[in-house]
Amino acid sequence: MSARIRHRFTGRFALVGLSIGVVTGLGGQLSLGQFAVAGIGAAASFRVTSATGNYTLGLAAAGLAAARLAGRLYGDRVTGMLPPVMRAIEWRSGDIVVIDQTLLPHRLVRRTLRTTEEVAEAISTLRVRGAPLLGIVGAMGVAQAALRPRASRSATVLARAEQAGALLAATRPTAVNLSWAIERTLAVARAEATSLGPAALARRLLQEALAIHAEDERACEVMAAHALEFFSAGATVLTHCNTGFLVTGGRGTALGAIGYAHEQGLAVRVFACETRPLLQGARLTAWELGRLGIEHALIVDGAAAGLIARGEVSLVMTGADRIAANGDVANKVGTYAHALAARAAGIPFVIVAPTTTVDLKTRSGSGIEVEERAASEVLSFGGAAIAPKGTAARNPAFDVTPADLVTAIVTEQGVARAPYRRSLAAQVRRAVRA
Repeated sequence: MSARIRHRFTGRFALVGLSIGVVTGLGGQLSLGQFAVAGIGAAASFRVTSATGNYTLGLAAAGLAAARLAGRLYGDRVTGMLPPVMRAIEWRSGDIVVIDQTLLPHRLVRRTLRTTEEVAEAISTLRVRGAPLLGIVGAMGVAQAALRPRASRSATVLARAEQAGALLAATRPTAVNLSWAIERTLAVARAEATSLGPAALARRLLQEALAIHAEDERACEVMAAHALEFFSAGATVLTHCNTGFLVTGGRGTALGAIGYAHEQGLAVRVFACETRPLLQGARLTAWELGRLGIEHALIVDGAAAGLIARGEVSLVMTGADRIAANGDVANKVGTYAHALAARAAGIPFVIVAPTTTVDLKTRSGSGIEVEERAASEVLSFGGAAIAPKGTAARNPAFDVTPADLVTAIVTEQGVARAPYRRSLAAQVRRAVRA
């Protein structure tokens, strides 16, 4: 047998064996399109083999690995199949790994947060954002501070956790999930600091943070199912800001519900508001909708009311950053205007958020602290000034929608309707018991 034929023969067997190994080892998650890409790479490797006599195995492995990576990051361009569910946050051996949302949609970059200061910076600069996700990253930040550097006394672990919690809770005052998750994790530390050794106590805090993550993932699935009753076949839904997997431990809140309706074959369409000044709708929601294969159009925030008035929208659905006991809802600035337009047009205005976003200690929206962000976010775009020098600006990050404009609030415990003081309290009680 000639060297050329021998190498081709060996290469083909290597490719078949490697393909079988990859499919079985990864649960058969390679799609047909990814195999096509791998096949092109393998064919190229055969050519190199026949010309040079080099081994095919390494080149075939590289082709398959590249195809696998491309499929996970960008979906399957050949078959239209979506990649496996992405995670906005992961715990990796003491590090917190997050998607840097400030770089989307042009670059998908994961950042590794190793210190409390790095976690705080990521929250403050909106590298990570969204109420449920802030709760998860806050709890993980407390656990991380407890775990390292290694402490010799449980009191030291507790002190580090308390210090980290105070720093992180101060970064975003409106989103209640952040302070709630930090306080839940710290409560465990305080309760068990005298009964556990330092290493065991730190591990216990990590366990609590991971539980918060897992609970939110489950809540996303249940909320999506509960919200299905508000969708009709072919509905056009208007949404604001970004409420998908990027801001939760699972599929998302409002955008997660929209995605679930799409999966059920309802052929929903979406108007995504751009969400000034940081364009979370344009940068993030449009990116997620594209990945999900949902028909959508991006609109400027000011166009929403007119489209609603002309009958082009059948449902307005958003998330929330804090919900007061009476059902007043704090959400990304601009939400209140959509609620007013929906009421005037007689269409539903629905909130999707977990019970961890409900703050029964705050009686009404008047008690919600609205974060005011830097004027520079309004006065510049992409690093370039868009207003005359010396122009003043106001930049409230949120507004508060009165409860009487809210058709329903969907949580993992069901659908809450007015009177919200009673229905929300009952849902929070059920969540605590669960």
